Amino acid sequence: MHISAGRHFGHYEILSQIGAGGMGEVYLAQDTSELDRTVAIKLLPPEVVSDSSRMRRFVQEARTVSALNHPNILTIYEFGQEGATRFIATEYVDGVTLREHVGGRRIGLHEVLDIAIQIAAALDAAHEANVVHRDIKPENIMIRRRDHIVKVIDFGLAKPIEKIVAAARPGAASDAGTTLMVNTEPGVVMGTVSYMSPEQSQGSTRVDHRTDIWSLGAVLYEMVAGRVPFEGKDLHRQVIAIQEQEQPPLSRFAERVPARLEEIVTKTLAKNSNERYQTAKDLLIDLRNLKRKLEVDAAIDRTAQTESPSVSSTSGNQSAPATDSDAAAATAPAIIKPVVSSAEYVVSGIKQHRVASLLLLLMIAAGATWIGFYIHARNTEVAIDSIAVLPFENKSADPDTEYLSEGLAESLMYRLSQLSRLRVSPRSLVLQYKGKEVDPIKIGSELGVSAVLSGRIVQRGDNLTISIELVDVRHKTLLWGEQYDRKMSELLSTQREIAQEITEKLRVKVAGEEQKGITKRYTDSNEAYQLYLKGRFYWNKRRGEALKKSIEYFNQAIEKDPHFALAYAGLADCYVVPANPLPPREKMPKAKVAAMRALELDDTLAEAHATLARTMTNYDWDWTGAEKELKRAIALNADYAIAHQWYGGYLEAMGRRNEAIAEAKRAQELDPLSPILSFELGMASYYNRDNDQAIAYLQKTLELDPDFPPALGQLPAAFEQKGMYDQAIAGFQKGITLRGGSEWYFSFSGLGHVYAVSGKTSEAQVMLNQLKQLSEREYVPADGIALIYAGLGDKDQAFAWLEKAYGERSFNMAWLKVEPRWDSLRSDPRFADLVRRVGLPQ
Repeated sequence: MHISAGRHFGHYEILSQIGAGGMGEVYLAQDTSELDRTVAIKLLPPEVVSDSSRMRRFVQEARTVSALNHPNILTIYEFGQEGATRFIATEYVDGVTLREHVGGRRIGLHEVLDIAIQIAAALDAAHEANVVHRDIKPENIMIRRRDHIVKVIDFGLAKPIEKIVAAARPGAASDAGTTLMVNTEPGVVMGTVSYMSPEQSQGSTRVDHRTDIWSLGAVLYEMVAGRVPFEGKDLHRQVIAIQEQEQPPLSRFAERVPARLEEIVTKTLAKNSNERYQTAKDLLIDLRNLKRKLEVDAAIDRTAQTESPSVSSTSGNQSAPATDSDAAAATAPAIIKPVVSSAEYVVSGIKQHRVASLLLLLMIAAGATWIGFYIHARNTEVAIDSIAVLPFENKSADPDTEYLSEGLAESLMYRLSQLSRLRVSPRSLVLQYKGKEVDPIKIGSELGVSAVLSGRIVQRGDNLTISIELVDVRHKTLLWGEQYDRKMSELLSTQREIAQEITEKLRVKVAGEEQKGITKRYTDSNEAYQLYLKGRFYWNKRRGEALKKSIEYFNQAIEKDPHFALAYAGLADCYVVPANPLPPREKMPKAKVAAMRALELDDTLAEAHATLARTMTNYDWDWTGAEKELKRAIALNADYAIAHQWYGGYLEAMGRRNEAIAEAKRAQELDPLSPILSFELGMASYYNRDNDQAIAYLQKTLELDPDFPPALGQLPAAFEQKGMYDQAIAGFQKGITLRGGSEWYFSFSGLGHVYAVSGKTSEAQVMLNQLKQLSEREYVPADGIALIYAGLGDKDQAFAWLEKAYGERSFNMAWLKVEPRWDSLRSDPRFADLVRRVGLPQ
């Protein structure tokens, strides 16, 4: 079945065919919806659709992959049907298979490890989701052209762990000539022979995640050796080799193979699965450690060869200084003639010229001792491990350029936070010094950091001057100072240049992926970048009018660059915060679409993963998906305080109170002067029925920001739970004076509720009527009205308004189970039914 260009499948328009296999044809297509993205469409031929067992495999593939979300796993968008044709829409990977990428050549060990690490990371994520791939091979591994990101594809053989699914009838046709596709009953096999584990080749029902580890070991072996570990004249003999023989050592096919790599490969290919790596994470850790060790060894070799005297060769020619390419070649698996070491050379020289050489040896030994001390001093000097990036001083005459002073500093903080070995002070801590006289030594001491970066910005028309100073607080010295005279059109590249300079001056060890984060090109449009900075500037204010401006700027940035992932992430943040007064059904879908678009463009954005999780928690009530996204955000950036904050909120909703408090505390540790994070600690204590602790945290929040609406709406609720009705009433009345966002309405409804429970029913009724009148003109969360009815004891009306809140997906419905003010309704069966429908634990 061949599909011509222009045909539509749902909202996808076929562009061209890009592949075909036993499980269907694959086409390049364009998503014609608002997402406007290029996708890959996998179609099933009619004979597959009509075969129920093969159809189950296809459905299984869609279900399995859709449960996974990882930068090294192919993302599935949709499983659909157009007429009699079934299809899967996935992300389009512009790249080649690992088989095509290698193409029979020998690739450097650094690249081998980089590819293996990414595959292992994908398998770790899949196994965490209880999914086994079962067909890891070079054809199912794609290498993206633009950045060499690895994508594991084709989960057609994947199965949930401990849930073996019958796939195809015995002897069914395969996707590749070396593949045996049959049922998963005992005695039959499924997979690709060259990469099968022993238990898989035996048709065992005890195939688990360790079979993927074997297959990855076989792929790793092949990348280094240029051949598979187990060969045979036919499939039968190859299976016997897999089950009974030991693989030849890698050193037989490639020279200078590190002994540690031999150990790793041998462990992945252990016949007994209990002797193999037991988790992909353990394998991932060992591969990363080996890669780091080789990088360090290469760096030391370069340093030693550069700083030590060259040794004359036997021909009298001086040896050339080592280069980066020399160091890389030293770790490459390609066959290279062994090189005699300097130690071997000296020993051979002594044998020939005993007296003169003895003196030479003593001189070399003395020199080597000095060099050793020098290198040791350099390598053991404690690198700077923490930094505060202060808001830049705006020296421009135009106050509208204020966004530059904060935005440039925040962008640098964001880039530097990609470094795992560097602690970056959060925005709330450094913002307290904005507009004050800068004393880097004093500020560094107060913040407990090793270095402080400060700067000044002057903009005159299109001319931009940026002055930078980096101070080592420990030694009270200026590490670096620079002035950049640029055009505004060069702001983007200048910001990346500054981040790179800072990293070098701090002497921070940077891994390969971290280096990408420092210099990453989020957009090539300077206009889009400036608009993004303006959007973030107003978003940080978290107020209604500022949020409107923020949305405008993010949308403008997206218009300038439709592929600017950070702008989509910022737009999603604008819609997901409670301060945005739009109804949930209007704002939350927009937040979700923007977050998903951001992740489609850049799956490594922790912020977008966290925001997507927030929509799943407070709108979709997709509790499993929400936790998965939150964990992914934290894995990508363990120091992202908002992810910990929102994970704490999720755990509160789930009733996992101790975990919720731990996450809230972690968030507050990361950003101790943030009012919202202090507030979340108060909320966690409130939901835990520890009102004294809640009051203490919420009062501390108001010390940070006396007019912070969420705290003004929640502190009185804690007073109410302690029976301190006068304090509660006074607190809610103060909150009402600060109208803005949904927080204001909850001060209003809270006041009505405390009036009711304290016996002031007439006052409560007045508040109820006013709130209902307001709801006719603008959005008022229905559960706020239900709260007053609950206080008055009118259960029927309370449940009627809770049903409206359920229908509108009100923000606070997520915490229905743990909110103490619903206690009067808990014994009613209608409450338990509502909790069940929201999906909360019973």
